[in-house]
Amino acid sequence: MPRRLRFNLKTKMILGYLPVVLMMLLITLFAIVTLNASHDINRNLVESDMVLVETADQLIDALLAQESYGRRFIILGSPEMRILFWERSREFDALITRIRELPRAPEAERINTLQALHQRFNADYGQWLQQAQMPSAQAVHALDEKINRTLDLLMAAVESMVAAVRENQNMQMLKTGELGIRAFRITVLLSSLGLLLGIGTAILITRNIARSIQQLKDATREIAQGHFDRVPRLKSGDELADLAEAFAHMARRLTRLEETYRDASPLTRLPGGVAIENVLKKRLEGGLPVAFCLIDLDNFKAFNDRYGYAKGNEVIRFTADTIQAALAQHGTRDDFVGHIGGDDFAVISTPERHSAICRAIIAAFDGQIVDFYSPEDRRRGVIRGKTRQGDPQHFPIMTVSIAAVTNENRAGINPIRLGEIAAELKTHAKSLPGSQLVENRRAATPC
Repeated sequence: MPRRLRFNLKTKMILGYLPVVLMMLLITLFAIVTLNASHDINRNLVESDMVLVETADQLIDALLAQESYGRRFIILGSPEMRILFWERSREFDALITRIRELPRAPEAERINTLQALHQRFNADYGQWLQQAQMPSAQAVHALDEKINRTLDLLMAAVESMVAAVRENQNMQMLKTGELGIRAFRITVLLSSLGLLLGIGTAILITRNIARSIQQLKDATREIAQGHFDRVPRLKSGDELADLAEAFAHMARRLTRLEETYRDASPLTRLPGGVAIENVLKKRLEGGLPVAFCLIDLDNFKAFNDRYGYAKGNEVIRFTADTIQAALAQHGTRDDFVGHIGGDDFAVISTPERHSAICRAIIAAFDGQIVDFYSPEDRRRGVIRGKTRQGDPQHFPIMTVSIAAVTNENRAGINPIRLGEIAAELKTHAKSLPGSQLVENRRAATPC
């Protein structure tokens, strides 16, 4: 195919799905019109009706507060109560003004009725405040009843206004529901047409790129089986060809990784010495803070001689699981664990986290290792065995010795020197009884 006639995958998809896009634009246009109508209804509900209901609640609060301050003045004779009484009155008037200014305010007759009743309430209360200082209790009682009637009328007028607003809200919500149902039906119809168009265009597009996808699928299967040289060579000139090149790059990387982790332990599936050295070297050369921990089991050989290699393998796997669990709980995703061989492990973490990791390893190991011993050996606390020279000897229950070295205050230290220091510390830790953690120095931290 001539170069100028080749289309990348994006162009192919655009041309293939153009009819679907046109259908979606039609659906979108209809949805916008419907949503705009619903938006107008909801905006009126939010900006007018809901504000009116909230303001009506504030009217009631202001009215009750005003009445409360008036009665407190009658009882206490405090001038502050009189001041607060008229402040609540002004607040009520301000709320009435707010209602008048709403985009969809109630009928003027309702608002005027509220205002007139409130003026009568103020007038009656003002008269009562004067009469309350006079000895005629009968006159005060008559005014009290009159004020209560006016207050009841005010409350009823506010509640009637709120009821009218809520009725209007229900009507608007029903209208919104009808719009939604109609929009749903038309959208389903248009979507069905779009689906049919989409199926047709998908078949056309699949027919054009199926060969490239099949080649990539075959390459994936070959790479998964370890045949890293079986990479596809596509000449379609689109993104699938770029993906084939990415497959080739991935295959090269996997080849290097396979070489790096070839010495991984078949027992624990953990990376071996080469990987440990590479990770440690990379982090030190990158100037990252590093904590290198050597982990060794004490009296493992005696256990292996006593119970056999199968039991010994169980202990090795248990130790690997314990280390990984401690890393998951106290470490980070960047922490590394490797199996040097036998009962020797290595952890690469950071200075601020390695101590918690090592202590968690020791705690978990000491708490569960006794389960691998027979009840008799557990009861005795030792197992009977022989030294390398064949002399009888008692060996304690296995413990774990950990040596931890960081590159803090050790600028320019290399992996070899770091490993030498860790080996020296591990030797010291194994000379001490019980499980030990030795960090950067000869002093041990028993756990």
